[in-house]
Amino acid sequence: MKLVDELMAEHELIERVLGAFRTWTRAWAQGQGTVEDGRVFLRFFQRWAHDFHHAREEAVFVPALVAEVSLPIDRGPVAVILADHSAMGALREAIATALGNDDLASRTRVDTLALEFSHRLWHHIDAENSVFFPEGAERLRKHGVFELEGRAPTDDELAAKREAEALLERFPVLFDPSVYRGDGCVMCPAYNETCRGLEREWWTESEWEELSQRLGSD
Repeated sequence: MKLVDELMAEHELIERVLGAFRTWTRAWAQGQGTVEDGRVFLRFFQRWAHDFHHAREEAVFVPALVAEVSLPIDRGPVAVILADHSAMGALREAIATALGNDDLASRTRVDTLALEFSHRLWHHIDAENSVFFPEGAERLRKHGVFELEGRAPTDDELAAKREAEALLERFPVLFDPSVYRGDGCVMCPAYNETCRGLEREWWTESEWEELSQRLGSD
């Protein structure tokens, strides 16, 4: 499915920019760097990651899952993904507010908020890449939906992308060993908190029967 392929490919750039952003916030907390670089990073996360990337998920992919596959929007994986978008938006706004002050406490707050933002976004990307997109696309195909139409980026969104790509040449991508990443529902922070997992939330009776038959034949 072309839209899903595009969304997953976009994750690669978002991840790299996120790592570079963390490098910048660490330097910023130590009194280094310029506030304009921070604003360029935030423009990327607002214009490219949210207005373009997340918007196509919310306006195209999610509605298709709800309308064509009858998946619930108020619980399970869909609810988790939408809640992540909202939470990351709030963190983005908090970082922007902290950037408005150039004192040690505000610089430290930017770095602290960026840590939370990056961990949430990294987990979000893992959940989408390993569960939400592939499982959602497979269910759409089973219901006869093989393609979904997205949209092209606006000039403003492309400009934000180009500005962030330029920053990648100046700020190394940070590797954060404190965040545990991986595939599958069990690696998602929402698992057994606000979501019971793919099988219990999305599986149909036929899928459970197929599993039972496979286990019985082993």
